This record gives sequence, C-alpha cells and structure tokens, in this order.
Amino acid sequence: MKTLPVWVRDDESVVSCTEKIKVMKENFVEIAQMSQDAFEDGLLMEVSEAQMRAVLHQLVDELINPYKK
Repeated sequence: MKTLPVWVRDDESVVSCTEKIKVMKENFVEIAQMSQDAFEDGLLMEVSEAQMRAVLHQLVDELINPYKK
C-alpha cells in the first residue's frame, strides 16, 4: 500500500489524533510486509497466484469486529 487513506469514523468525521494515525501506519506497513512475504512464499511453492490473492482477500473478509455495538 503506497498511500494510506485519511482515516474516518463511522460518522464520517476524520480521525486526527497523531498517535492513532502513527499506530495505523505501523500496523499497515507490518500487514503489507507479512502479506507480501506469504504471497511470495506461496508463489515459490507453485501455488496459483489467483488462489493466493483469493485466500488473502478471504482472510480480510473473515475478520471479526470484537467491538460491535
């Protein structure tokens, strides 16, 4: 991910806390690197690129929000 979005809340207000933005950036840099590593490992093991992408998308789709109100 080259550029991260402006983070917004459910009510569309912008998250402007510098520390929160810093944590989000660090998290996404780490997620991107881990995802890239897993993707490359799969390709080296001759797993289909399309399947690797589909499984990574599925992983995100299956994330659970433990803070749902």
